[in-house]
Amino acid sequence: MQLFVNDLTVMDFSYLCPERGMVGESWIVDVILDGDLNEESMVLDFSKVKKRLKALIDEYVDHKLLIPAEHAYTQIQRNEITDMVQVDFNRPDDQSIHLNCPAEAYAFVYSAEVNMASVSQYLKDIIATHLPENVAGLELTLRTEVITSAYYHYTHGLKKHDGNCQRIAHGHRSKVLVYQDDEQSEQWQQYWADRWQDIYIGTDEDIVPSETLLLQLPEVSLAQHYCFAYESSQGRFELIMPKNECDLVTTDSTVECLAQFMADEQKKLAGQHNFKVLAFEGVGKGAIAHA
Repeated sequence: MQLFVNDLTVMDFSYLCPERGMVGESWIVDVILDGDLNEESMVLDFSKVKKRLKALIDEYVDHKLLIPAEHAYTQIQRNEITDMVQVDFNRPDDQSIHLNCPAEAYAFVYSAEVNMASVSQYLKDIIATHLPENVAGLELTLRTEVITSAYYHYTHGLKKHDGNCQRIAHGHRSKVLVYQDDEQSEQWQQYWADRWQDIYIGTDEDIVPSETLLLQLPEVSLAQHYCFAYESSQGRFELIMPKNECDLVTTDSTVECLAQFMADEQKKLAGQHNFKVLAFEGVGKGAIAHA
């Protein structure tokens, strides 16, 4: 007997890619459980499927940075005393990425590439150890939201958040709707899709001199990089990113602030018009701003 649950959850996370750099993603999860009926004449109660499996996915992937642990660019150093983990992703041509964060900020995928197949196997291995004996098989399907308009991939961190959003490198795949004088504008939507494709959105006040970082600095020039760091309730977070893969804002990077930033930027670019921006944060949620 098979039991299926579609749209179990949405995983919002980022991952490291040799070509694209740091990529924000939002993947929808569907599951199928294969097993015998239990004493309740069920494979597993739907409420338990949703609660148990969603909790595991949230714990091991959601709002984390996924690391391709077996890629040649990846170097991982763990401080056994502080439980901080430094990750160096040594891309060539001044495009390296470096982090020093609490261990819980990462998910280490033992593959040369982070993709739907490797993440699905990573999750299946974890979930299989938490299923009851009557469940013999598990199938996970990961998919993206079908978006017919413009969208972008962004990564950020929210230091003031009291949950996992405070992690400095987690992200989203998000569509954007821009209305110019109450008419939807494909031109401006595409502008933001191009500007924020595979972008890290950093806050000005989180930029720090490299010498203040606790991580072991790479033996290369950092002239083409921004250094970010902050303290939050989960610990200290540090990140070094290529400047050409960042966009800076003067506020926090909550979706509310980003929507207003986009609307204000629109007004600067075409001040004779009025704008409304619907900025999404992953799937089915976001903020609206006017200018």
